[in-house]
Amino acid sequence: MKNLIQRTLTGIIFVAVIVASICVHPLIFAGVFSVIIGFLIHEFYSMSKYEGRKWQYFLGVFTGMYLFASSSLYAGNYAGFEIFFPYIVLVLVLLISGLYASNTNPVTQWGLILFGQCYCAGLMSLLSFIPYSISNVYNPLPVLMIFIIIWLNDTGAYLIGSWKGKHRLFPRISPLKSWEGFFGGLAVVIIASLIFSYYYSGFSWYVLLAFSLIIVVFATYGDLLESLIKRTYGIKDSGNILPGHGGVFDRFDSVVLAAPAGYVFFKVIEFLN
Repeated sequence: MKNLIQRTLTGIIFVAVIVASICVHPLIFAGVFSVIIGFLIHEFYSMSKYEGRKWQYFLGVFTGMYLFASSSLYAGNYAGFEIFFPYIVLVLVLLISGLYASNTNPVTQWGLILFGQCYCAGLMSLLSFIPYSISNVYNPLPVLMIFIIIWLNDTGAYLIGSWKGKHRLFPRISPLKSWEGFFGGLAVVIIASLIFSYYYSGFSWYVLLAFSLIIVVFATYGDLLESLIKRTYGIKDSGNILPGHGGVFDRFDSVVLAAPAGYVFFKVIEFLN
């Protein structure tokens, strides 16, 4: 009972922070999500047992945070393309720092550094362009839609999977996920998207439905990717900063792939129109 209350309170606070950071102001969105990127890279390094020096560790975290912040400023026309130049310099410093690493396998550490930048910071930074995908004015709705779809999908998948889950979706990586849970979450998202399209005329029902399907598919793959990382290193949770929920990565693993999928979707819609 105590764990349920703890998990519920953490979930409420988590959702409130995410929604507020997206809706209040684009600079708040940039700042809060830059910190989230920092936690993602920190937890990825921790899970993968990164063996570089501490200053290299923190430089990797800062570099990823800078990429999201600079992407947000560029997307919102707060800065020009030159804002990305320091990021290039930081990545070069990270690579050169491998020459001074004390571990016996610097190539592996280089791989972890670059994969952390690409997987955690690079893919997630595309999220910063999505609020401007419909118009040049900041619009929090597309980003909110991604999170709402993921949350609805997770809820539906958990409820239906716990009730009727028998056929494993990907037993080698995630033995608890089932096809019943996947289609249960998908059904919840489809119903919700159709209801939303009825009351909101900004998107055609078929566009919103297609968007929802794409987000569900890539969010599921994002969840499986993190499960593979944790299974590879024998870890249950990416961290413990969120009581009852594990780490930040455990809550954003779906977003890591859903963000670029959503960005590409809106760019295709823009091209077709």
